[in-house]
Amino acid sequence: MIKLIFFFLLFSTKIYADDFKLKKITQGFDRPWSLSFLDRDNLLITEKTGNIKHLDLKQNKTNIINHNLKVLEDGQGGLLDILYHDYQVFVSYSENRSKGKSSTSVAKAKFNKTRLDFKNIFRAEPPINSGYHFGSRLVIKNEHLYVSAGERGQGMIAQDYTKHPGSIIRINLDGSIPKNNPKFINKKDWLPEIYQIGVRNPQGMSLSPFDDKIYLTNHGARGGDWFGTANFGENYGWKILGWGGTNYSGTKIGPKWKPGFTKAIKYWVPSIAVSAMTIYKGETFKEWNGDALITSLKDQSLRKLKFDKSKFIKEEIIFKGNIGRIRDIKIHESGDLYLLSDKGELWRMYK
Repeated sequence: MIKLIFFFLLFSTKIYADDFKLKKITQGFDRPWSLSFLDRDNLLITEKTGNIKHLDLKQNKTNIINHNLKVLEDGQGGLLDILYHDYQVFVSYSENRSKGKSSTSVAKAKFNKTRLDFKNIFRAEPPINSGYHFGSRLVIKNEHLYVSAGERGQGMIAQDYTKHPGSIIRINLDGSIPKNNPKFINKKDWLPEIYQIGVRNPQGMSLSPFDDKIYLTNHGARGGDWFGTANFGENYGWKILGWGGTNYSGTKIGPKWKPGFTKAIKYWVPSIAVSAMTIYKGETFKEWNGDALITSLKDQSLRKLKFDKSKFIKEEIIFKGNIGRIRDIKIHESGDLYLLSDKGELWRMYK
């Protein structure tokens, strides 16, 4: 009887635990990367291969929305984050810049159910021939768009404030540059779009509804993943700092942290391949309000972090290995959680 129950739990599209349930909503996506809700019953999903799909949750019906983006799928690059806001659709993607070169680019279009005519509002310069480390999450705060731009595997380019890769970008929603960005306050040599430098591959970013801060997750090398905040004019230190990790060859990168650089709230050594994140606010798991929910690719886990300002308090693994590598997590207006798996599946987490 025990074996029979285990078999059912393993192969059922529902997974039960003491504190939550997981239900597979649909499957068949081709390397999905991001989701964004249009309303209670409709959402948009990107596939790294270049498709934007509309999913009707009530009818469980999916259709492709045509678009005009020049996406170069190369390694970790492709069509990446998507964000619906006020009848506008924002996407980040690896833009084909010709001759094998690409950039983390951001485009915007007025929402349409059949076709999206995008216009670029940001390009990370210079374009680079690399399939690594695009970063690529998008967050809106106070009519500003924040973009995480990975360092494309180029290491110390993240310390070069005359180049975009390896930084957090802040622009206005129309692509213009805020007049209170660091360049115009205390960093006159920085590119005008740069808000913070020294990141490697930040694939998670979310605005907290509790303290109005933007929180990040960032991939280290062999170890050194971290969770922290986006801070005006600051420097996370890559590749001067190793954040506890080492090069893939095993050689040391640098210290975990030293004064003068932004200190993360939480580090992971060894790496968990930290991915998307959100600061939870809702009714379904109201005991989690204010906690960070962190997803992982390598160990396929959902983790809950309790913290107070910059002080880490406690980490709890909610589940591990249940749905595969987790690429994105978003909060539904009901408070339920929706998670995208690299296996091409969309899951709902609820009670």
